[in-house]
Amino acid sequence: MVNRALSGLSIALAALLLVPPLRTARTAELAAEFSTKSEPDYEFGDYRGRWCIDDHGFVYSIGEVYYPSPTACPCTCTVDGPVCVRPRCPRIHPRCTRIKYKECCPVCEAVARVCVYGGRTYRLLEEFRVSRCEWCRCEANREVYCSISECPAPHCVNPIYEPNHCCPICKTGPNCFAGSRVIPAGERVNMDEQTVCYCTYRDGTWHTHPHATCERHPQPTAVF
Repeated sequence: MVNRALSGLSIALAALLLVPPLRTARTAELAAEFSTKSEPDYEFGDYRGRWCIDDHGFVYSIGEVYYPSPTACPCTCTVDGPVCVRPRCPRIHPRCTRIKYKECCPVCEAVARVCVYGGRTYRLLEEFRVSRCEWCRCEANREVYCSISECPAPHCVNPIYEPNHCCPICKTGPNCFAGSRVIPAGERVNMDEQTVCYCTYRDGTWHTHPHATCERHPQPTAVF
């Protein structure tokens, strides 16, 4: 009796194993959809005419403005693809040493702590001369300020310029003109038998007048 029951149970189990599982309508739909799409279709879809993608994979709809990359110019997504326009960017400081890009425009992050003048570089607070009489200084604000030396009026009529000197000097001392002749100050010079000339000073100062004061010798009286 027991053997017959076990035999019937074995037959029933074998029948269940041979019957295929029931397929629902949703299972068939998913299988059909998967069978019509290959793996590349899911990874690399065709976005043309529908949206745009930036360098990081973000998707933008038609008409939306976006930046493809941190240094790229703004682009507008169109059906023909992104249309990018470069804006007018501010000028970069000529002494800029570090630049970054913001919305496709360069932005200076660091400026050299030097002055540039006449094509040469100077340290902050450094003084330098650009000509005989012009001295300049590189200020803390990285700007160069120059001043021109004021020369006093020379006390001679034949001053000369020497190298590395700004103002002219009277190498032979104070003097003046007596006609076309230069005579030293402080002396009476006979120009001829009848004329004596000497340099005069200006209002008690050590500056001489350019032209000498000349006097004529008195003529001796004839004795008969």
